[in-house]
This record gives sequence, structure tokens and C-alpha cells, in this order.
Amino acid sequence: MYTEPMPPRRNTRTALTGITPATFTRTAILVRTGTITGTDARISAHTGLTLCALALAGAAWLAACSPAPHAGAPPPPDVNVVQVHPEAVPLTRDLVGRLSSVRTADVRARVPGILLKRLYREGSEVRAGQPLFQIDPKPLQAALDAALAALAQAEATSTNAHVAAQRNRDLIPSGLVSRSDVDSTNATERSSAAQVEQAEANVESARINLGYATVTAPIAGRSGQQRVTEGALVGQSEATLLTTIDQIDQLYVNFDRPADEILRLRGEAAHGDVTLFDHDRARLQIVLPDGSAYKSEGTVDFGDVSVDPTNAALAFRGIIANPERVLLPGMFVNVKLILGMRNHAFVVPQSAARRDGNGAYVMVVQDGKAVQKRIEADVADGPNWIVNGGLADGDEVIVSGVDLVRPGSPVHAIAQSVAQANAPGAGPAAAADAH
Repeated sequence: MYTEPMPPRRNTRTALTGITPATFTRTAILVRTGTITGTDARISAHTGLTLCALALAGAAWLAACSPAPHAGAPPPPDVNVVQVHPEAVPLTRDLVGRLSSVRTADVRARVPGILLKRLYREGSEVRAGQPLFQIDPKPLQAALDAALAALAQAEATSTNAHVAAQRNRDLIPSGLVSRSDVDSTNATERSSAAQVEQAEANVESARINLGYATVTAPIAGRSGQQRVTEGALVGQSEATLLTTIDQIDQLYVNFDRPADEILRLRGEAAHGDVTLFDHDRARLQIVLPDGSAYKSEGTVDFGDVSVDPTNAALAFRGIIANPERVLLPGMFVNVKLILGMRNHAFVVPQSAARRDGNGAYVMVVQDGKAVQKRIEADVADGPNWIVNGGLADGDEVIVSGVDLVRPGSPVHAIAQSVAQANAPGAGPAAAADAH
């Protein structure tokens, strides 16, 4: 069986360059020894050109595969900063309170009878003494008539007793009447006179009860819902509740304050850090559900002296005007107490503050770099935090771009005011355009 012989293996270097290994080795030896003939020179020249080409191709390949040199470092990010200074700001507390009427009166049936009709419109304003309900007056009128008749009888008896006593007193000088008869007629006279007075009191009582048949408003204010319908028997065994009246032109605001906070504020006042109004008698504002402040301010007129053991707080009460009847008894409202002035505080926009597991902090710019500072910020005033500690006079607080920086990273600060920082759309680009 005939097998075709395999072609001779060609060296890879020979295939690429056309130079055999022997020629390459010979050329290298001649170059090293310096003994090159004319033929050898031609071979060496050809070999050198080939080697130069290979070197250039390798350099190009290395250049293509090598990474590009690093570009220059990016510029520091732009951040808005607000320079803060200590100032006197209102010392406020936000609490929840409940409104109650300054005066509340229950309208009750004071005499028994059938309720005939209601004489007012439910929920309307009523004046003191205005008729509200009518109870059947006929039985009460009859009782008054009976009392008047008993009074007339007592008066007649008293008159007869007086005549008899006076007659016996006139006969004493003649001796026609005994002394005991005189004493008896005098006693009868006095007894009949007392019966007259009792009958007069019964008449007055019957007249008062008849007046109670018309139920009137004990105070002026806003009337409530009718509790008993017409035709019901009222006042039989107890004074039946018919409706209520609340005086709401002024309202009480009831709220609690923690006892430890009161002690702490008094200690700060002793050191001059805060100034309390009128020995802890504060002013208050009502914040409506839409976030707006009620137009009238109130005052705190009562503070309890005993701490409630269930919540470790003291009960306080304020009073506020309500001429337009916007506020109603029983409502829960947000109360903003103005306790005084905090003498050394910093106003920082809320956009500048961040919180983590260790509390609140802000980023400030020092020597062109961001630095983290822990702060005491527990009270908000609109869009700002009232910072009681952690900042120094002249600190530049980052208010925009806080999340773009890390402690120690370089930043480019752009100054703003607090009002600019709280304006809608405030940011580094807007601040740069403003400058």
C-alpha cells in the first residue's frame, strides 16, 4: 500500500520572515564577532530589515493592547452652603391639645310634666333667659290655684283669730275674761299668722314651678341637640336632660407638658440660655388642619402643680378667642407654644440635616473639604431646624448636594442665604446662575 510522504515541517519563524534558523544564528554570530563577508553582509542586511519590521509590529501591538493613560482628576462638586451665626429665636414647643367650652350648661326639666314643644332651632345661638322648651303647665297652674285658695283660707282664719284675741285683751281691765282665755286667744292669733306665712310660701313655690314649665336658657351660647322628643314625660323622678348650651366665643385649650422638660427649661433660664415669658406663662397658637395658623393667639392661664403618674406630665390650660366660631369644643388641635426666647441658637434649613443611628448631623465646609458635625436639632420651625448645639459661629453648612459628598472629600462651596436655600428649586446650578 502506497502512502504519500508528509511534506517537511516548516519552521514558523521561517514562514513568517523567510529566514531559516541557521541563517539567523549565523548572522548573530557574525555580528557579534565582526567578521562579515560580502555575501554575509547581504544576508545580514536582509535579516536586519526583517528584524526591524518585527520590532515595529510588536511595538504597535503593545501600544494597541496597553491601557490609555489616566485622564486628569474630576473637579470637586458644587454645593450650596449657608453661613450660620448664633441668634435669638422663639422658644417653641409643638403639642396636641383638646378644646373645651369656657362655660357649659345642661338644660334640664325641673318640674314633672309632658313636654309639649321645642321653642328654638337646634344648633343656633341662644341668649340667656330665652325660652327653649314648653312643658304642660296645666297641672302646675292647678297647684298654684290650690295654693292661692289655701292662702285665702289661712288669711281668713288669721283675721278671726286676731279679732278674738283683741276682744279678750280689751276685757282684761273689766275682769270679765280670765287670764288663761286671753293667753289662749293670743296663741291662736300667732298660730294663724304663721299659717298665713306658710300659705304664702306655698303660693310662691307653686308660682315658681309654673314658671319652670317654660324651660329657658341658663347662659348665652350655642345650643345643642334636643335629647327628648315632644310628648315624653320629663322630670318625674329626676331632672331630665333636654339639651346643652356651650359658650364658645372663647375656648379652653387643654394640653400636657412633660415635667422633666419644665425642669430643664427652668435650669436653662437660670443659666441665661433661654428667657421665659412671665415666669413660664406662655403664649400659644392653634395650627389648623391645613397647616395654617389660627389668626388669634391665646395665653396660658392655668398650670397644675401635681404630676400625673400615668404620663409624668403636668396639665396646662390656655384660653383663646373664638369670635367667628371657627373652633368647636371637643376638637383635637395642634398647639404651638411660645415659651420665650432661646438666646443662642442656629437656624439651619431642614434640607441640610441627615440622621443615622447616632442622631442628627450636617456637613460643613472647612478648608475646601466636607466635614461631618453632629448637632442637636429636635425642634422644627417651618422649613428650618432650630439647632441648640454642635455648630460654631461662621460654620458653612452644606444645604444642597449633601448626598454627593463624603467626609474629607473636596467641594466647591457656593454661598446662599437661608431664604434662598428654602426656595423651591434651590440647588447648586441655580445658585451658580444667581452668581
